[in-house]
Amino acid sequence: MKQSLEDHAARFDEKAGDYDESKSEEYRACASLVVDHAAPDPDDTVLDLGTGTGAIALPLAEDAARVIGRDISEGMLEQAREKAAERGLEPVEFGEGRFREPAVPDDADVDVVTSNFAMHHLSDAEKREAIDVIADLEPDRIVLGDVMLFGEADPEEPFYSPEVDDPATVGVLADAFTDAGYALTAVELVHDQVGVLVAERSGARAADSAADASGGSEPDGDDESSGADEP
Repeated sequence: MKQSLEDHAARFDEKAGDYDESKSEEYRACASLVVDHAAPDPDDTVLDLGTGTGAIALPLAEDAARVIGRDISEGMLEQAREKAAERGLEPVEFGEGRFREPAVPDDADVDVVTSNFAMHHLSDAEKREAIDVIADLEPDRIVLGDVMLFGEADPEEPFYSPEVDDPATVGVLADAFTDAGYALTAVELVHDQVGVLVAERSGARAADSAADASGGSEPDGDDESSGADEP
């Protein structure tokens, strides 16, 4: 991480008021893909990390049983709360938290984890730590939209700000998910420096396949399982 948590939080507090209007076409495309791939069931709990002003959390709250939004910027969280109140979205709750300390309530069993344009502030080692923390929550699906490198970034025209951002290659992220017990099931290229990754828990996929093969009955035995900031 190239800045302290406090510096990052202060920077986003300053941006909170006009954050939504300032976002790029690529950001909006990523957000749309993250929402589409998250696809929560009506009884699912979603954890949205680096939730910002609620670009992901709010639309998912229309379909999920519960959405937990976490961010380090109180200014961004206030914007998200105001928008949730305006839309009458009661299943969503916003509070302070980060990738490596998501502050998930004790009564929450997380089914889906989402994040959009947040993890790239972490170093590669910190990203791996964050993915391990997320995996320990045992969600069935993780959907990450972010600045990520599909090839070499043009040093003259990087999509990101090198002084504060530290995006990983897609390969680094894929390895981190695999090592945490998740398999990539979709890779969406939005820009050569922006994309969406969908990872599913390997044991959950195996159980689903077995259930489908047997006409919907549950397989015998326990399911296998393995085991987020604006920084």
